[in-house]
Amino acid sequence: MHHIDFWFDPISPFAYLAFEQLPQALEGCSYAVNYRPVLLAGLLTHWGQKGPAEIEPKREWTFRHLTWLAQRSGIELQVPATHPFNPLPLLRLTLAAGPNRRVVEAVMRHVWRGDGAEAVDPARLQALQQALAPAREPAADAVKAELRAATDSAIARGVFGVPAFDVGGRLFWGLDALPMLRAALLGEPWFDGPAWDQAAQPRPGVVRRP
Repeated sequence: MHHIDFWFDPISPFAYLAFEQLPQALEGCSYAVNYRPVLLAGLLTHWGQKGPAEIEPKREWTFRHLTWLAQRSGIELQVPATHPFNPLPLLRLTLAAGPNRRVVEAVMRHVWRGDGAEAVDPARLQALQQALAPAREPAADAVKAELRAATDSAIARGVFGVPAFDVGGRLFWGLDALPMLRAALLGEPWFDGPAWDQAAQPRPGVVRRP
């Protein structure tokens, strides 16, 4: 059986789509998933990146693309009233409740199947917390520290965005990496040879100056 670390932040619509598609994408594979919530903003800050919503043309394309992907895949999706939003309460709740598939599904669908409501509306958050009945207090210092440590651990592993998947020390990033992830789990010969490492070797490039 393969063990998959699945890094995600519910603020990411692509992490939501990957979560929904994962069982179908990996049908027939032997695997178990460790769900690992991380703060996407922390990853972006560390690697010096901007989120899609911070670049207006990219934001427009992102939401057109994900809406098309969702309807093409038959996945229900409603963008929350405000996006981006502060996902910390949802991430901490996920950790406090124990990030298994049932918990992650509830949190993801709270955001992306919420009839366009605010993802972090206090009343909705309270209802979600009551439904999940976490064993720990989401606002506890220990939970906050655990989330920071999880994000730091992901950065140390080389995770630069979500969704991201680790299988046997190999990192796969993005919704469109699901077919590649499946191929790795099924033992496609390409992954057994030197191609994986060779493909990532740095190449000399031309520096263009104004």
